[in-house]
Amino acid sequence: MASEAGLPPSETDDGEAADVLRLEIGPDAAGERLDKALSSLAEGLSRARLQALMAQGAVTRDGLVLTDPSARAQAGTYEVAIPPPAPAEPEPQDIPLAILFEDAHLIVVDKPAGMAVHPAPGTPDGTLVNALLHHCGDSLSGVGGVARPGIVHRIDKDTSGVLVCAKSDAAHQGLSALFAAHDIERTYVALTRGAPYPPRGTIETRLGRSTHDRKKMAVLRTGGREAVTHYDTTAIFGPAERPLAARVACRLETGRTHQIRVHLASKGAPCLGDPVYGSGVPAAPVREAMARAGLFRQALHAAVLGFVHPVTGETVRFESPLPADMAQLEALLTQL
Repeated sequence: MASEAGLPPSETDDGEAADVLRLEIGPDAAGERLDKALSSLAEGLSRARLQALMAQGAVTRDGLVLTDPSARAQAGTYEVAIPPPAPAEPEPQDIPLAILFEDAHLIVVDKPAGMAVHPAPGTPDGTLVNALLHHCGDSLSGVGGVARPGIVHRIDKDTSGVLVCAKSDAAHQGLSALFAAHDIERTYVALTRGAPYPPRGTIETRLGRSTHDRKKMAVLRTGGREAVTHYDTTAIFGPAERPLAARVACRLETGRTHQIRVHLASKGAPCLGDPVYGSGVPAAPVREAMARAGLFRQALHAAVLGFVHPVTGETVRFESPLPADMAQLEALLTQL
């Protein structure tokens, strides 16, 4: 049984109000697959849509976030937060782009912090997609879908750095295959609170939506998806025996949502300025350096992107220097 009248608002990942659909699973449906049981009650929501909503942490029962569609349903009241739809067709906008490479098939840009990759609830425009539609014109039409044309991978809105986008179907298919096979060189630079221990190694976990906060990702014991990050502490700042901060190079083997931010936090060295995973307060000298540098976001930068061009077969590699806020912060940290 579904209750639709007077739906109270919830909140999406981007802060916009979402409708909450309440579904009552009775004893007769207990034991069925959860996605099947819920989709049979929710008119207009397919099992695939329910599965996607569960992956986003939008399904709860008694305040517990449920992310496993194959789990067995229990009798009770379930809440499904349905986010408002994103704009179907982003509009071209004349937004300057820092272009590192471009040919007929793909474009590589150096994305600034503060720019979302594609429109979503809460970020309807001003995105990389809006800028690409203006710059590339009709060459992006239909490539990768109407809402996210050309996009084959993403970096967080407040993470800066190198990103490749497809301009042709051949490039889109080829790049997607490379990312799926993890056959891409991706290195990020993070400035962290404290330093990870040991100073270098590999973090291999499963990542998924937090069961306590659906807006966050978390290391999970079961479920989720495999996530692998190779890291190397290239500099420490402050006393060697107890670093106040560090510069850490992270090489991605997989590319999960918030992967580096969660993995570094799991090592006790979150990115400086991270509003979501930066638990703990940096030492006073580090806080002062962050303020002087004007760092108001997570100190994470996609510095290197290398791959085999999916059409020409040429091996290409692109590097981006640290942006001004991170570069100034690092310079100040070296004085600690």
